[in-house]
Formats: sequence, C-alpha cells, structure tokens
Amino acid sequence: MTHPALSSGNVAVITGAADGIGLAAARRLSGLGMTVVMSDLDAEKLAAARDAVGGKAIAKAVDVSDRAAVNALSERVLKEVGPVSVLMNNAGTGRGGNALSNPDGWDRVIGTNLMGVIYGVQAFVPAMVAGDAPGLVINTGSKQGITQPPGDTAYNVSKSGVKSLTEGLAHTLREDTKGRVSAHLLIPGFTYTGMMKAHFAEKPAGAWTPDQVVDVMMDGVTRGDFYLWCIDNETTREVDNARVLWNANDITENRPALSRWHPDFKQAFADWMAKG
Repeated sequence: MTHPALSSGNVAVITGAADGIGLAAARRLSGLGMTVVMSDLDAEKLAAARDAVGGKAIAKAVDVSDRAAVNALSERVLKEVGPVSVLMNNAGTGRGGNALSNPDGWDRVIGTNLMGVIYGVQAFVPAMVAGDAPGLVINTGSKQGITQPPGDTAYNVSKSGVKSLTEGLAHTLREDTKGRVSAHLLIPGFTYTGMMKAHFAEKPAGAWTPDQVVDVMMDGVTRGDFYLWCIDNETTREVDNARVLWNANDITENRPALSRWHPDFKQAFADWMAKG
C-alpha cells in the first residue's frame, strides 16, 4: 500500500526538480502514472530534466523566492492540469555564510530554502484542505537544521525553519483534515546532489544517491512517518541519534551553544558517542 495521493492520474508539483533529489522524485512519481509539474529556476536545465523524465511531466520555470511567482504557478497548474494531490517543496541552495557575513547570500538562502517553502505551502495547500481528496506535502529539510554544524549558518537557519514550519503544518492538517492531507519532513544525509557537485566532481563513497533518498521518502510516507530520516554510507542511524540527543542536551545541561564543537567539551562528546 502507498499513500493514496500517490495514484496514477493525480498531479504532483515538485520544486528544485531539475537535478538531485527533486529530479529523482519526479522520475519516481512519473513512473506511478502521475502528472508531474517540475519547477526550477534554470529553464534550460529544467527542460532537459523534463525530457529525461518523460511521461506526463511538465516544466514550469519559477523562482520560488518570489511569492507572486509561486502563486501564479499554483493558478496555472490548477487551470492547465488540475487539482494538486502531491506537493514537494524541495528547491534549495547553500553557501549563505556565518552569522556575520555575506548578507546577499543570506537573502538568497533564506529566500529559497525557507520562504520558498512557505510560499509553496500557502499557495497550494489551502486548496488541498478545501477539497475532498487525499493530499501529501513533503518539505525537504536537512540534518544541518537539527544538528547545527558550524559554517553555513544561513543554511542551518533556513532548514531549522523548514523543520518548525513542517511540524506546525502537520499539526494543522491533522486538526483540519483528520489525516486526509498529511505533511512530512524529508531529512537527507550526505547526498550527491547538484549542490554537492560544486565540491565533488564524482560522487564520494560516503554519499548516497538521490534515488536512495527517494526510496526512504516513499517507504516512510507509506508507513505514515513524519520524519523521513536518511542515513548515508558513512553515518549510521545510531550515530545520528546520538548527535541529535547531544545537541538537545545542550539546553537541558546548560552547556555552551554548539558544545559538540567547543574545545572544553571535546572529550565529553567523544565519550558520549563511544557510549551511545
């Protein structure tokens, strides 16, 4: 059994669909007989991706950081294709910078990764709630929005926001639709996507492929999981769990922020990981 929204003839909208996880998801849903509306910023790259997917895939170039453009996409999809059953807010970018650097990078990362998801939710989901058909919303987060590794703070903030947004959305949908429309948070690990290709010419051995992430996504949605947690080839779920708990305990133990990377807590963290 699969989620009832994932049915042949239904319409899916996927942002960030020209590459990586979004493209892998478009292939998978198209293979189920769905009409997949693929959205991305790069129209030329998107057209090539649409051709690669085939089937009933449709390309719509959109800047998800522009609320008016996302609203216009929603209106066009409804008029030209029909009601949306599956929404995957997946578009993302990185290299925003730390808390004191790169204001333009912050605007770009927050605009795409967080506001783009908010705009997608607000443009598409009300109609899903108002209808009577099953609906599925998947927002792509990141482990970095949970474990907060230093470096690209802008990215971490954006993905933390996606986590909070999706948790709140899931509650609202549960209250308003009694589970007919559900929301889920996709949490990839180290995955060889278009963002990673800027750093690695070939897939590192430790990275998963986008198709492996989509496998976890589909299996988790079928089970009704909210947190669609992905591992990779170098990090087990047990290691991930220990890291998440250490971060949460920074609050309960009143430790310094990001104590995992604080020199005074280096040994304590090592001991914790060895124990867990």
